[in-house]
Amino acid sequence: QVQLVESGGGLVQAGGSLRLSCAASGRTFSSYAVGWFRQAPGKEREFVAAISRSGGITGYGDSVKGRFTISRDNAKNTVYLQMNSLKPEDTAVYYCTAVQSAWYTDTYYRTIEDYDYWGQGTQVTVSS
Repeated sequence: QVQLVESGGGLVQAGGSLRLSCAASGRTFSSYAVGWFRQAPGKEREFVAAISRSGGITGYGDSVKGRFTISRDNAKNTVYLQMNSLKPEDTAVYYCTAVQSAWYTDTYYRTIEDYDYWGQGTQVTVSS
């Protein structure tokens, strides 16, 4: 089992940047694929980005492609989401999520149902 804690959210002006962190407990974090989702008020939870257990494979939602970058440091049990060129429509609660991957699998996942563990979320607000 793994516990996830997000940090790094806050208020930023349009065009600015933020870096979110997802810190995980447990000694087997390198066996987990990790994703970021977000949810704005009144909207469904949306896929943002995901990364494979090794960090070698990443994927992004269409709305953030080219602006956001996901990375991980398995030695620090942490996944990062670098968010650049932020827009007001990026305003949401951002959630980190993880699922344990088999040793022979190095891939990422794009749907909520693929994941087993969720953090509490961190608020990102982008002002215009």
